[in-house]
Amino acid sequence: MNQSTVLKQLFITTFLVLFVSPSLEAQTKKLKRPKNKVGISSVDKFVKESFDLYEKVYKYDSYAEAGTPLEDEDIDVLEDALENVSALSESAPDIVDDLSGKSVFKQGKATLQINRAKKALKYSIKTAKKLLLGAKKGEEDEDDDNSSSDDKDTGADKNSEDISNRGSNENQDNTTKEEPSNISDGLEVYSKYDFVPGDKLIFYDDFTNDFIGDFPSKWNTNGSGEVVTLNKVQGRWLEFKQGYNTFFIPSLPRELPENFTIEFDLVALGINDKTSSAALLEVKLEDNNEFRTGKDFARVEIPFVQYVTSTFRVRNRINGKNSITNNVKADIRKAVLNKPHISIAVNKERLRVWVNEKKCVDIPKMIGTNSPLKAIKFHMSGFKEEGKERLFISNLKISEGGEDLRRKLMSEGKISTNGILFDSGSANIQPQSLGIVRQISQVLMQDESIKLNIIGHTDADGPDDANLKLSKARAAAVKDVLINIYKISADRLTTDGKGETQPVGDNKTTDGKAQNRRVEFVKI
Repeated sequence: MNQSTVLKQLFITTFLVLFVSPSLEAQTKKLKRPKNKVGISSVDKFVKESFDLYEKVYKYDSYAEAGTPLEDEDIDVLEDALENVSALSESAPDIVDDLSGKSVFKQGKATLQINRAKKALKYSIKTAKKLLLGAKKGEEDEDDDNSSSDDKDTGADKNSEDISNRGSNENQDNTTKEEPSNISDGLEVYSKYDFVPGDKLIFYDDFTNDFIGDFPSKWNTNGSGEVVTLNKVQGRWLEFKQGYNTFFIPSLPRELPENFTIEFDLVALGINDKTSSAALLEVKLEDNNEFRTGKDFARVEIPFVQYVTSTFRVRNRINGKNSITNNVKADIRKAVLNKPHISIAVNKERLRVWVNEKKCVDIPKMIGTNSPLKAIKFHMSGFKEEGKERLFISNLKISEGGEDLRRKLMSEGKISTNGILFDSGSANIQPQSLGIVRQISQVLMQDESIKLNIIGHTDADGPDDANLKLSKARAAAVKDVLINIYKISADRLTTDGKGETQPVGDNKTTDGKAQNRRVEFVKI
């Protein structure tokens, strides 16, 4: 090694010690954005978007160390960044594929920039998660950093084909699951879920009042279907039978209001990489409850295809004229294999659709201003012949409202909601309920003087003492989520349970029971 090389290396080492090390003690050394483009459009776009997001997150680098509280604006910025980072991370393998056939020089330069961009994304995921979820200090495993994007839609690690179509034991509806050591375990991936169900129940059906093998009493169809039990999931399920222009229509007691929400669970069997791209469940909001297409409608088609990226088909008709016909890209291939929870919100003209915690559709002018919606119709098509690919629905809940509960709690001092859902006979919170809990946490973060009493209520099924105990456990579970996920101080929260003693609905009906299963938040 010649003398000039030795001197050069010595200079570099001295520079790093004197100038770089002190800055690392103050905060994470900022990564430099590449100055020059590679000349491959997908790579250049990936690098640019990665560093745009990185710079949004980096400005909060010192917050975690200093314990600086986040404002609402900061939380919104970080939540958006984390969502976009996850989506961008998933696109990285496709970007690498674009390098084939390029010159060695371009491939080398592109690889360096992609790796730098990945490092920026990795930092962004770790830092945003730490700030939003209160993660402990220290290095996280690389697998943990990547899991925020890879695990988002996987649900339970099981194949839907392992679920048989008919359970022989009808007591299965009351099967309980082993509770985790901490009620909030596994719920962090839903912590930014912003769906809020309506608070005035219009229709609810879990088929508990129907006989196995019968078509449900609160529905209508021009085809065929039956209520069944499944051996690996709780409850009773309506199996849709495919047919040309066949509709399944819940019998609503009245017209749909301007603001309402729809929720239901799905189980799909036999779905695999050969499932057709035309396999879908159509959810249609219409101006009539007949077996025909009306003058006005809004339609969303939920895809079950596996071999290509899935898209939601959306279409509407207002005053007899089609104004929207489009395919909205949203990859839910893993989600539909694992009992997805579907949430739909209509706020006047706006229509939004979530699959689990992922918002897939958000169209501001989907519903006509003078379109009276009278029915919700389900239609399945594109599935393989009967017995090979099958579709089941349960826990259909339609509610008026979907209002901002934060304002109501602030102005009235209390709210009551049946939108926080629990596993049957259990205090395990279903993660899709976190949209409401998130709003409660925002009220508490905005005004630190507020203290809340959380009160659980049950329906009248089961012994009185068991229901009282369950109601107390459910209130405690909500408190636990507020503390462990949203970092609310425990001394600001108390809990109580009333069991079945304060019903607001008729415990002899399915709708009434659903109204009675509720959680109250009262300012103290």
